Amino acid sequence: MSLAEHGSAYSRGVDSTVLTAVAVAALAVAVVAVVLGWVAHRRHQLIQRRFEVLWGDGEADVATVLAAQARRLGAERSRIDTLEQGVAGLRGDLAQTLQHVAVVRYDAFGDMGGRMSFSAAVIDDNGDGMVISSIHARGESRTYAKGIVGGGSDTTLTPEEQQALAAARDDSGSSRRTSDD
Repeated sequence: MSLAEHGSAYSRGVDSTVLTAVAVAALAVAVVAVVLGWVAHRRHQLIQRRFEVLWGDGEADVATVLAAQARRLGAERSRIDTLEQGVAGLRGDLAQTLQHVAVVRYDAFGDMGGRMSFSAAVIDDNGDGMVISSIHARGESRTYAKGIVGGGSDTTLTPEEQQALAAARDDSGSSRRTSDD
């Protein structure tokens, strides 16, 4: 039997419907294989993009990349420590600034109205600073300054000065007192 006869005999024994079904099945398998190949390719690209962040510009092994990242983190930690020390220094400096202020206005003399006299306390976080008082009368005005250390003074404070100092300590701001108090 020759090859031509064998081929024709083989083709006679197989139904064309079966051949069509096999061809359709082969086509379906091929389409599924192409789709799976495309999905695998997209996933590979996604993973590759994610690792580009880790790998950086060049290609290196994971140990080299991790060592470089550890060096960068160490440098950033050092930078953060330096900044924290600077902030702590600024906080210390800020505590010594005269930032708590309170003013008490009052009538120093019964015959003067308008609460033209005042006592102003200006202190820092430690209670150090000063109290300035200005007493206004009809014909004259006198101004006094008293030092404050640790929230107190070696000079006797008037009730108005004590009130201004207490208000500055509490950061309650401006308070008022009349001569009737």
